[in-house]
Parts: sequence; C-alpha cells; structure tokens
Amino acid sequence: MAVERVATGFRWAEGPVYFAAGRYVLFSDIPNNRIMRFCEDDGHLSVYRQPSMNSNGNTIDREGRLITCEHSGRRVTRTELDGSITIIADKYNGKRLNSPNDAVVTADGAIWFTDPAYGIGGFYEGIKAEPEQDKKNVYRVDPKSGEVKVVVDDFVEPNGLAISPDEKKLYVCDTGFTDGPDNPSHIRVFDLDVAAGKVSNSKVFADMPKPGITDGVRCDTEGRVWCSVGWGDPNEDGVRCYTSSGELLGKIHIPETVANLCFGGQQRNRLYICGSTSLYAVYTSVQGAMKP
Repeated sequence: MAVERVATGFRWAEGPVYFAAGRYVLFSDIPNNRIMRFCEDDGHLSVYRQPSMNSNGNTIDREGRLITCEHSGRRVTRTELDGSITIIADKYNGKRLNSPNDAVVTADGAIWFTDPAYGIGGFYEGIKAEPEQDKKNVYRVDPKSGEVKVVVDDFVEPNGLAISPDEKKLYVCDTGFTDGPDNPSHIRVFDLDVAAGKVSNSKVFADMPKPGITDGVRCDTEGRVWCSVGWGDPNEDGVRCYTSSGELLGKIHIPETVANLCFGGQQRNRLYICGSTSLYAVYTSVQGAMKP
C-alpha cells in the first residue's frame, strides 16, 4: 500500500471528488483557475474546466452532478448532466457570500457549505474584495425551496467539512489560526439533525499541532475520520486518521502540504490526496463513506 504520486504540475491542488460512473477524480487547481480530471483506468490527466472561477471544494450529489465552491464567483454551483451550470447560492440576506470553500450533500438533497474569506483576501486564489457578510458561516441550502440559511455562525474560518455515514454527525475544520496565533486549528463535531436542517452540541473533535492546520476531512464506512495536515512541521504533512471518538489512529506522510482528500476507486478503498503541486493516491484497508 505505498503512496503514489499519480499526477503533478499544479500550483495549489484542492477539493477532490470521485465520480464512480466515469472512474475519474476531479480536483481544483485554484491559482491556475481550473478543474483537473485524473482518469484512474489509464492515468490520463486533462483539464476539465478552465476558467473555473477559482474553484475550491467539490462534491457530488445523489444524481451524480458536480457541486462546486467558487472563490472568484463567490458562489456554489451545480453542473447539470447536460453541462450547463446552475447557481445554488451566491448571496445571503441580499449580500454576496465571502468565498465558498467546501460542500457536502445529505441524503435529502440539502447542500451544506462553508464560507471563509480566503478567496477574497488577494488575487492569487480569487479576486480581492471586502467581505459583505459580517461573519464566516456554515450554510445549508434547502433542497426544495433553495433557501440559504446559516447553521453555524461562530467559526473564525470554517473550512473543510464532512458528514458521518449515519448522517448523525457533522465535522467542520476551523483554520482560524491563519488569521492569528490565538485562533483555533482544529476539527469541530456537531450532532446533526438532517430532517430539521440543524446542528447542536458543538465540541472540539481533534486539535491540530500548530502551526499546522487541517483543511479537508472525509469519513470511512466505519465512521473513522480522515483529515489533511499541512503548513506546519514538514514531518506532520500528510493525512491523519481518527476514530469516531477522536482518538488518533495513524498518519500517512506526504512530502508536501496536504489540503484535501477523498476516497475513490472501484471498491472505494483508494484515498486520493491533494498535496500542493501533486495528486497522490494510496490503497487503504477501509472503504470511504461516499454515501451514507
């Protein structure tokens, strides 16, 4: 189960999502303003979309459609099966979002996404602008009405997020440490009520070793939590795996800062890892919880 570098040549690889129907991984190359596609059947790498509005996080809904968080678009979009693009969310209370970062879709079709300010902080990962939202929130888009609501409003910088396979837990990374040394670098966990569209009982699930942060997170079918680590001690660069109770099980070392990850492969047992300039892959002994 050696780690392989399966593709390289990117400026900042992020937001991987696996499409089982086509056996490919899509991921963002944010500064290059493009979404890349890696085909696992023959190893072919190609540009899926350029410009991508400085896309960051990607996920897939239950109809097999791509959901994308866009920095310079300051919006969440859905790519329809015919290739057209539908805007899912670009405003809240009549004001533009900051720069949507990552998204997940629950079984009822609701889209949950984070909205930190990284994409409007400069011109490298988006377009520099002043934030219009007072806070950096976690939002939910209602699957029927399309209404955008705040579900959590006390993050410093909400980042990657994931839902447990039983849809009873929501995990959200807070990378607020990038804004100041006293800010958090951890994963929070909430009790999730999908039917009500609400979360409760927030607590810290796992602290990261500062100055490192965790940017992306995924779960496997047994409820273990896999997260990225980077920006700190090079010996910590890579992936961490925790039990559902927050106990650190192990680490996968990667020679670059890791931003995000996803499970893929025909058996959902191949972990794809976005490590700065490269896409890495490793076969694991678990299966990713790609759907609850």
